[in-house]
Amino acid sequence: MLKPSRLLLPLMAALIAPVALADTRDATDPRIEALLTQLGKVRDINEVALSPDGHQLAWVVETQGKPGIMLADADGKQAHSVGLATKPGECSEYGVAWAPDSQHLAFLSNCASTRAGMGGSKQPDVYMLDTQAQAKPFHLSRLNGYAHALSWSPDGKTLAFLYVEGATRRASALAAAKPSIGEIGVEGIEVQRIATLPAQGGALQQITPGGSYVYEFSWAPDSARVAYVAAPTPGDNNWWIAQLYVQGAQPNASRKSAVDPNTVSGPLHGLQIALPRWSPDGSRIAFIGGLMSDQGSTGGDIYSVSASGGAPVNLTSGIHVTPSWFTWTSPQSLLVNQVSNGSAQLAEYSVQADRAQQQRVLFTEPGYGGDGSAMLGLSFSADHRYVAFEQSSLDVAPEVYAGPVGDGMPHAVTAINAELKPSWGKAESVEWNNEGFHVQGWLVYPANYDPSKRYPMVVNVHGGPSAAVMPRWPSVGYGAVPFSALGYFVFMTNPRGSYGQGEAFVQANRKDFGYGDLRDTLAGVDAVEKKVPVDDHRLGLTGWSYGGFMSMFAPTQTQRFRAVVAGAGIANWQSYYGQNLIDQWMIPFFGASVYDDPAVYAKSSAINVIKKVKTPTLIVVGERDAECPAPQSFEYWHALRTLGVPTSLVVYPNEGHHFNNPANQRDVLQRALNWFEKYLPQ
Repeated sequence: MLKPSRLLLPLMAALIAPVALADTRDATDPRIEALLTQLGKVRDINEVALSPDGHQLAWVVETQGKPGIMLADADGKQAHSVGLATKPGECSEYGVAWAPDSQHLAFLSNCASTRAGMGGSKQPDVYMLDTQAQAKPFHLSRLNGYAHALSWSPDGKTLAFLYVEGATRRASALAAAKPSIGEIGVEGIEVQRIATLPAQGGALQQITPGGSYVYEFSWAPDSARVAYVAAPTPGDNNWWIAQLYVQGAQPNASRKSAVDPNTVSGPLHGLQIALPRWSPDGSRIAFIGGLMSDQGSTGGDIYSVSASGGAPVNLTSGIHVTPSWFTWTSPQSLLVNQVSNGSAQLAEYSVQADRAQQQRVLFTEPGYGGDGSAMLGLSFSADHRYVAFEQSSLDVAPEVYAGPVGDGMPHAVTAINAELKPSWGKAESVEWNNEGFHVQGWLVYPANYDPSKRYPMVVNVHGGPSAAVMPRWPSVGYGAVPFSALGYFVFMTNPRGSYGQGEAFVQANRKDFGYGDLRDTLAGVDAVEKKVPVDDHRLGLTGWSYGGFMSMFAPTQTQRFRAVVAGAGIANWQSYYGQNLIDQWMIPFFGASVYDDPAVYAKSSAINVIKKVKTPTLIVVGERDAECPAPQSFEYWHALRTLGVPTSLVVYPNEGHHFNNPANQRDVLQRALNWFEKYLPQ
């Protein structure tokens, strides 16, 4: 979603954050330290890639905070580390991509580098491994910047990837923002382009225009063209107005805009596009279009457009699920990974000229997973008979799953985190109806649940708002599930604005932030309280990003919550509009800029009704948050402090929207746990 202009922020953070970090932490409950230690034992699995012939499986797993590559048979047997690292955890290797011959594996590695890259770490380069030989990986190219999304051309002659030459940061609005110095919007602009390398190594070529920022791409079946989603620079800001382009896969090739949502008529007008995918016969390109609040949090309807251009067709209009990822299996069929009632399910669709019809659901995942390439992405063999992905749930820590398609949910083929067991309670889906909408959420029971007792409950609102909460194993860092381990019910809602009930449900909170979605959430709390022994006088509220906004706004509408933790929130949409550097995302949701319709922004701004807030509130944010600027947290904290409402603000130095420093990840969760322990006593 969201990005800041922080001219005074470094000074403010220097004055306030050290005091907060030193003085505001309560005495630590020993259970919290034990929980944090347990969460820290999880080894993250970041990528999974099945070879095109379905015989080999590669995955990227972290050891001591560093990613490394494992290679195994498709059933997980004979697993062994590959790459340049002499021992796990000494350097970083990732970005795996199988060549069409199923023998060669391209990847990124900084293990042999002596050159400095982003943030002072070593510069990764591109390598290729012959998995059938005993030779060391071959050095394909020397890089000077940030590279990701490696993808082979179908003929196996060329490797393409997204590349930011001379990058100083990861190409994402979630990463810590660059300092706001110099001529803003002019100096220091970094451009992500498609780069290519010959399969045998050689000179890198950047094939897309220098003034166009590319977000995603795919190869045409003929290996001669690429389709990509791109917008003018700066890239963090303009994804919300990106177009779909087609061009030849050579430098200086002419390009054509295939779809421009800003000018097209029909339901796609003014919305966002993602995941361009060529049909196997090369005649058309399908993509997902919808109201999306973050690049990478993909959901909407599936559209199709002729590869030569024309009007896009909505293939899935009126469905009551949210497609998030798909792949063609033939010119007349798709496999779609979609969100349905808070769960991911893989479904088969038949495709006609103007309609895609669901035929059957192949399996519903018990948790959340993917292959690391995109939200709910899956890795298939070339014939689509086998699938692989990483998954975790609230019952099982992350593992690699693989198996034949059509035999139900695949089985785990690794035991990387097998010794980890949940310290929180069971989880179950809860569904209710409100104001004509069907709504769903996830309820996590307290650890060691006793039905004869009454318990406090923490309500969590997810970020986005265009997203969905699905059950997954928690890690160190901010999240709601750990509260269950300390004796709370945890209720994670998917109110209107969320994925999982169709595009009309996603768009139901446009120009209405904080109202209908709050009513959905409160109706869900009512439904839960009829089901389990929750003490309505000990309700807490929390969330991050859009959930942080809701945590700031809800106490202006209801006194039902007795404690709040607001992570990276937004207190004032009007001042936010002028502070952030990604204001393009706001117009699809608010209908106009703040200069054209200030009233719609004022309507959802907590600061305008701040005197109604009585709830003790902990506020946490990253000092360089590129989505939810830290001044918003200062504004809310300043108001509460002035009004005498118990509050604490903690600004974490050098952190963006997602925290990377392990010490800060632990600290922010510990503070939240302590806050609820203080104001929602057991």
